[in-house]
Amino acid sequence: MAPRANWKGFLRLSLVTCPVALYPATSESEKISFNQLNRQTGHRIKYLKVDAETGEEVSNEDIIKGYELDKGHYIEVTKDELDEIALESTRTIEIDEFVDKDDIDPRYLIRPYYLRPDGKVGHDAFAVIRETIREMDKVAIGRVVLTNREHIIALEPLDKGLVGTLLRYPYEVRGEQEYFDEIQDVKVTKDMLDLARHIVNQKAGGFEPDKFEDHYETALIDLINTKRAGKPITPKERPAVTNVVDLMEALRRSVGREAAPAKAAKPAKKPRKASSGQKEMLMPIEGKKPKETAAKKAAAKPQRKSA
Repeated sequence: MAPRANWKGFLRLSLVTCPVALYPATSESEKISFNQLNRQTGHRIKYLKVDAETGEEVSNEDIIKGYELDKGHYIEVTKDELDEIALESTRTIEIDEFVDKDDIDPRYLIRPYYLRPDGKVGHDAFAVIRETIREMDKVAIGRVVLTNREHIIALEPLDKGLVGTLLRYPYEVRGEQEYFDEIQDVKVTKDMLDLARHIVNQKAGGFEPDKFEDHYETALIDLINTKRAGKPITPKERPAVTNVVDLMEALRRSVGREAAPAKAAKPAKKPRKASSGQKEMLMPIEGKKPKETAAKKAAAKPQRKSA
């Protein structure tokens, strides 16, 4: 069953309209997260909203927003004033134009959403819009109001639905000149390029996300399981950092290094995967039994304990 929709409304292409629902396509909730604790008591830290000058706690109803003009000088803005200028959601994603996917600079991409028909009606109109975008091999650019702000959204077909990616406005994207201007102009020789190309060809492959493992997340799970089991934590040795003196020699060694594993190719190690999220890899919580263990014990005949 799909999670709760973030937004519901209509998708419109000229006079063709259908009800749709918008769902987040990604999630960070499966990652290990920590709470802050008091080292002395082990109690969780609680944050209070206090006046920076008096140190006294301030209630939520007495807190307003402020824009800092100068150091310590603010323009106060109330909730009612913000509500006055808030964009009213038309509850409609208006498709304004169609562009080539390559025309969209990756720096403008924010986050993806899944778009599907909402309810039992509108599937025909949704299919027409989806297949038109697919047939034209374009990306549909529209507008949607989320949390009182209007966002640009790029729509493209994915299987039976659509993926909508929020886009940044130009003022949100920093220019690259201030970062790249000091990079030195270096003449790369043909020999260096040939060796580098050889390394690239040895590493060439298709993008398969399942091959990648979040090593830090796995290390966090191992750390928690080790501490939970009461075992000692042993720090790992870190590899020594070596300086590259001869770039050409480094490229030659890299070619030999990449060629060596090809002779004795081993099947790639599959990352540990949990169907319901990474946290399933953690040891069972005290008082609860893992499904597999519980099933085995249920099948086994219970033994009576002698006094």
